[in-house]
Amino acid sequence: MTEKSKDSSQQRLSIFSLVLGKSRVTNELLEFPYAGSGTQDDPYVVNFIPDDAGNPYNWSTALRCVITIIAGGGTLATSFASTAFTGTLFELESDLGASTELITAAVSLFVLGFAVGPLLWAPLSEMYGRRIIFVITFGAFTAFNAGCAGANTTATILALRFFAGAFGSSTLTNTAGTALSLFVLMPVVGPTLGPLCGGFLGEKQGWRWVAGMIAIVGGVVWILGTLFIPETYATVILRRRAAELSQITNKTYVIQLDINGRGASVGSLLKTSLTRPWVFLFKEPIVSLLSLYMAIIYGTLYLFFGAFPVIYQLDRHWSEGIGGLPFLGGSVGLLCAAAFSFWTNKKYKEIAKMKGGIVPPETRLIPASPSIHWVSSVLANVPFGFGLLVVFSSITNYLIDSYLIFAASAIAANTVLRSLFGAAFPLFTPYMYQSLGIHWASSVPAFLSLACVPLPFIFYKYGAKIRKRCTYAS
Repeated sequence: MTEKSKDSSQQRLSIFSLVLGKSRVTNELLEFPYAGSGTQDDPYVVNFIPDDAGNPYNWSTALRCVITIIAGGGTLATSFASTAFTGTLFELESDLGASTELITAAVSLFVLGFAVGPLLWAPLSEMYGRRIIFVITFGAFTAFNAGCAGANTTATILALRFFAGAFGSSTLTNTAGTALSLFVLMPVVGPTLGPLCGGFLGEKQGWRWVAGMIAIVGGVVWILGTLFIPETYATVILRRRAAELSQITNKTYVIQLDINGRGASVGSLLKTSLTRPWVFLFKEPIVSLLSLYMAIIYGTLYLFFGAFPVIYQLDRHWSEGIGGLPFLGGSVGLLCAAAFSFWTNKKYKEIAKMKGGIVPPETRLIPASPSIHWVSSVLANVPFGFGLLVVFSSITNYLIDSYLIFAASAIAANTVLRSLFGAAFPLFTPYMYQSLGIHWASSVPAFLSLACVPLPFIFYKYGAKIRKRCTYAS
């Protein structure tokens, strides 16, 4: 196909045509010589054709950037919502007459939803596509957060927060390479911004406005996603195209996945989705050990949301808004790590080019006391944020490269474990700081992380041998 015809084909598929799922069948598609004869016994097998305008990889850079930004915004909104309430802990306790433990549970239950949601949304999106799942789940996420703004009991808030986390988790999807750096950045930058924004808004307008702010942010992302994000899952795009071709020509078109009898039912996909991550956690050492490492770091991140109010608001007597500013230290580290990840991804591509495109997955692994000035503890968050994103990005890429067709299950296992840690850590944080004091309590996650430091080096050196002994690894 000439460049001119390619451009013409691309022009016929506007963003709104893609969003509405229309005009995917062009003359080029109708005239393409597919394998097969078009009968029930020997159907045409539909694949993307060269320079296919309906193939997401052939969409314009501008369109792909719009999709990436909006999808990233959804991930940011979800993770932001997980911690924004921590900036209004004292208002919630006073207004609802609840204990600190119950209010902290509003954060833990939201993060617990991160562990439950992906197990449902992943198989459903494989059957019905990414777009429809986003539209439904993120709309529900916005509604549940709006409900929190009008809640009058602690039980109502806890229930709504759990469902908001479960439905909002549909945005927590990953992809490899440079885009992964953006998607890994959002779930960890969002929580650091939540207490800051929630703290200042809660001081001036109260906790209900914080809940309203979360709903407004979610609503904006939901509207933008509904209007501008088309279906991007190749299997669903091709299956719909096959159905339309069959209707237009009165011949039989199918996709390769279905002709091989591999097209699974929703029940089968749900069963696999609910069981396989646990199989990976207990039987795949790469997944179990590296997921444990990420879970400890992720749990530490959420531990900070219970620790910082103790350190800065109770001990230093800072206001809730000012008490959220120390989280900016972690944000600076995260942004530095994001820039570093772009550089490492560039080096990875150079190595891949030198080795003919075949690169082993192992290549992916390359103070708080009031008597001490507050800047020391704030600056300490910078290397934590930097290390958090670098570890997350490296391990996630490594799991994807190591498990390929089973990458979704490996990532699901990782997400489940780290979300469980993220939900549990804030619950015992107040007791730990009361019993151990600021210094030793802050050292506990440091010791746990230190014990995991050798893991990336071990897998870098022995990863290839370990993968050969694993059932699902490539």
